[in-house]
Amino acid sequence: MLKKQGFHVAVMGATGAVGRQIIQTLEKRNFPISQLTLLSSARSAGTKLKFKEETITVQEAVPESFEDVDIALFSAGGSISQKFASEAVQRGAIVVDNTSAFRMDPEVPLVVPEVNAHKLRDHKGIIANPNCSTIQMVAALEPIHKAFGLKKVIVSTYQAVSGAGAEAIQELNDEANAILNNQEYKPSVLPVASGDKHYQIAFNAIPQIDVFTDNGFTFEEMKMINETKKIMEMPELKVAATCVRLPVETGHSESVYVELDREDLKVQDLWEVLSEAPGITLQDQPEEQIYPMPATAVGKDDVFVGRIRQDLDEKSGFHMWIVADNLLKGAALNTIQIAESLIKLGLVTK
Repeated sequence: MLKKQGFHVAVMGATGAVGRQIIQTLEKRNFPISQLTLLSSARSAGTKLKFKEETITVQEAVPESFEDVDIALFSAGGSISQKFASEAVQRGAIVVDNTSAFRMDPEVPLVVPEVNAHKLRDHKGIIANPNCSTIQMVAALEPIHKAFGLKKVIVSTYQAVSGAGAEAIQELNDEANAILNNQEYKPSVLPVASGDKHYQIAFNAIPQIDVFTDNGFTFEEMKMINETKKIMEMPELKVAATCVRLPVETGHSESVYVELDREDLKVQDLWEVLSEAPGITLQDQPEEQIYPMPATAVGKDDVFVGRIRQDLDEKSGFHMWIVADNLLKGAALNTIQIAESLIKLGLVTK
């Protein structure tokens, strides 16, 4: 049941993969909602979605949709956010945006609550949810940074197709079935749906996520580099990224190398810090073959860290393996945790 003392929440992009996950997560976490408005494009309007005991009809988004809304959770693409976010703010809503539209805007806080919830106090109506692969990495790095300092980060990602949307999931399934049945299949989605070339993802790895920039890095890689510096408030931090798409449906994995400010540390020091960090589950027993995997992270809220090793040549260097459900912590859950933090800090009123 909806709560009389709750907030009026709107979900923009309610019928998409992340939008549906947001709705499920709102219910799972018993978020205080007095009214839930579900919004989409005209094409998806009329869809009926369940929330608790209620069936709610999705409405076509128009500026007036945000009248009396307290918190608007956006996940419908950057162009939609740019079109409607200011409309929502003008009508008194606080927008938590899950696209890249506002992430690097200096006026917009870019927030992972376990890392920099204090930045929410600076919001001017819009708060940005970081890139999914950035979220899980900084959640694991921040407690290490606080304890030991941080100089350098090199990350290689192994990202699930769900990060590219429902069409990419369908393409993976269709391709796999076709290949296993000796049938031809013409890819049309990955690596970039709007691109000139498309490559097979089933039984393959594609070292491209998003389009390439002039410096040879993709936009996904530049997101990780720039967002990490902004979230951790370390503009001089050395960060490099290589982002790869794998034939995994859900769950991003990352191989991360860091150099810290101290040379007297051991693996056990990092274990102790991470085992006490909020939102982190340590899975690091190599002798028992216990380590994070996307298959076991799906549906879980935490970020999982394991395979922690000290570099063999650099005393201040450590390697680790980080895994999380990209649709949960990488998107829906972090969005809702931002909204929960706004309430906790007294920054949103009915």
